[in-house]
Amino acid sequence: MDCIYCYDGSFEGFLCCVFDSYLYKESPADICAAGDMEPTLFSVRRVETDEAHARRVLGKVAALSPDARSLVVKGFLTCAPDREMLLYRLIRALLKEGPGLLGNLTHPALLPVWKAVQHLEGEAHLLKGFVRFSEFDGVLVGEIRPKNRVLSLLRPHFCDRCRGETFLLYDRTHQEALFFRDEAWCIVPLEDFQMARPGEEEARFRRLWKTFYDTIAIAPRYNPKTRRTHMPMRYWGTMTEFQGEDFFSPGPQTPSLDGPEPAAPGGIPAPGTPRGSGRSGPGSGP
Repeated sequence: MDCIYCYDGSFEGFLCCVFDSYLYKESPADICAAGDMEPTLFSVRRVETDEAHARRVLGKVAALSPDARSLVVKGFLTCAPDREMLLYRLIRALLKEGPGLLGNLTHPALLPVWKAVQHLEGEAHLLKGFVRFSEFDGVLVGEIRPKNRVLSLLRPHFCDRCRGETFLLYDRTHQEALFFRDEAWCIVPLEDFQMARPGEEEARFRRLWKTFYDTIAIAPRYNPKTRRTHMPMRYWGTMTEFQGEDFFSPGPQTPSLDGPEPAAPGGIPAPGTPRGSGRSGPGSGP
C-alpha cells in the first residue's frame, strides 16, 4: 500500500526515511517534512529520527564512494523541488548499481540531483564575491538571500578569510545564520533578525565603498544586460553599492533590506531548528 513518509525535516531524519523504506520493504509515494504536510488520501508513516540508523545509511553510501556521499549531503542543501524523493531514488540506485552509476550523468536517478548540486555550488561561488559585511562593535555582520542553503559551503571560505574576526552571516531565505568566533563556528536557526543602523564610522565606510563603485564605472561602456549576467539582480538587495540613501545614514534603527524574496523553484521550506523543535542541515555545527 502506498504511503507518505513524514519526518522532522533534518538531514538525519531524511536518512532514517531511507532506512525505514528498506526495513519495511516499501517505496514511499512521497517524503515530506512535518511542516510541509498537506491533507492527503495516502496513509502517513511518521518516521522517528534515530542517529544510529542515519549513520548506517550514510555509511553505506560513503562506502560506495566519497563522491556519492558528497552528492547526497549537498543534494539535501539544494532548493530542488521534491528534493527528498530525488535523493531517495538516487540512494536506492547507488545501493543497487554501485558507484559506477556516478559516471553516467544521463541516468534518471543521478541527473536531477547532479543539476541541483551544480546550481547550489554555482550560487555559493557567486556569493563569495557578493557578500557585504558591516561592522557593529567589532562584529562583522552580513546578509544573503540565496535560493539554496549555502552557508555550509560558504563557511570554509569566510572562516579562513576572516580568521581573526568575529562575524555573523545571515541567510534570510532559510532563517539561519553562520556564527564564527575564536576559530569556532556553528550554523543555527535565527528568526526575525534585523541589523542595527550603522554608526558614524560604518556609515562613512559604506559611503566610501559606494563612491568607489560609482567612480570606477565607465559610462561609455555601460551595459545593463552584461552586468545582470555577471551580477544577477536578485543579489542586489543585500549589496551595499545598490542601496538607497537611508542605508548610508547613521541612526538608531536600520532600514530594512526586505524586498521581494528570491523565489526558489517550487518553493523552499524554511530549514528549521535543532532536533526536537525543527530542522537541521548536514554539517550545521563544528
